[in-house]
Amino acid sequence: MRAIGIVLAGGSSHRMKELVSRRAVAAMPVAGSYRSIDFVLSNMSNSHIQKVGVFTQYNAGSLNEHLSSSKWWDFGRKQGGLFVFTPAVTAENNFWYRGTADAIFQNLSFLKNSHEPYVVIASADCIYKMDYNKLLEYHINKKADITVVCRDADDLRDIDRFGTIKMNEEYRIEEFEEKPVVAKTSTISCGIYVIRRRALIEMIEKCASEDRYDFVRDVLIRMKDIKKIYGYKISEYWRNIASLEDYFYTNMDFLKPEIRNYFFKQYPDIYSKVDDLPPAKYNVGAQVRNCLISSGTIVNGVIEDSVIFKETYIGNNCVIKNSIILNDVYIGDNSYIENCIVESHGTVRANSYYKGEGAIRVVIEDNDRFIM
Repeated sequence: MRAIGIVLAGGSSHRMKELVSRRAVAAMPVAGSYRSIDFVLSNMSNSHIQKVGVFTQYNAGSLNEHLSSSKWWDFGRKQGGLFVFTPAVTAENNFWYRGTADAIFQNLSFLKNSHEPYVVIASADCIYKMDYNKLLEYHINKKADITVVCRDADDLRDIDRFGTIKMNEEYRIEEFEEKPVVAKTSTISCGIYVIRRRALIEMIEKCASEDRYDFVRDVLIRMKDIKKIYGYKISEYWRNIASLEDYFYTNMDFLKPEIRNYFFKQYPDIYSKVDDLPPAKYNVGAQVRNCLISSGTIVNGVIEDSVIFKETYIGNNCVIKNSIILNDVYIGDNSYIENCIVESHGTVRANSYYKGEGAIRVVIEDNDRFIM
């Protein structure tokens, strides 16, 4: 493909509450065995984008560890590869990334040293599958300066979290508002863009010279009447996980057979870093209904409508309903958990009771772990 990829993975979100105190949103576990960033990287790989830059910043430890080898997404090659960029203090600059445009500007050499004519820019906190080749073909046919992937919002109550766009009959964007208080349209931006590499360099350098730092506000919105910016509308599955509720319900979507089949049984595949773990073990008396149970997990209790991540231990007589248990959690005997997200590496003491009443409850237990 005649494009390089940029993955914006440096952000945090106060809507994720306690879950982002240990990790970036891009590193959030999804669907039992994956991370959020796996989906955009798999899309890049499946679209034959050979050179991808990932811009990390906030709580990047676990994310950088996840990206320590490019082989999982087939970027380990002589030409191209996976490049991870973190903020660095230099003689010219001592700032963290002050926005998405500033993140690109501080790593502008990545664009200048590349030769591909186009750039695909995508956020790392969205769950979807996409062939970027079709997007690029659309971009070229429209003779667009910038193309923005968009779709109709599933829930109008959350539309103020997104950029909203209004297009004419030819899909040229006429209005673009970033997180409006009152939305004029139900079409939202998916945070995926295509632009010519040289044009992007010029726009980013102009932003930096004017002390502007945000790609949406300072490039897309300011240029919508000057540049030809088109929308590329999709209808396939797409979810953003930058809020606690969206993260919870996105994971719960994977309990639906049609969603699992779409992501994991239909070509192209989604790839992730593979851990060498044994398969899940179900001891005598274990009861499991409509769940995702990941490798390395030992189940003794009753689990219903839940997603259980890797290396989890569930004790005797435990009941877990409609919950997400993240990686490496020990749940003591006789515990009851419902409508909760249990943070990774936690130890829930025996006889504990946690239930989310009217809202999703986040359980963080850092007790010492005693395994008899």
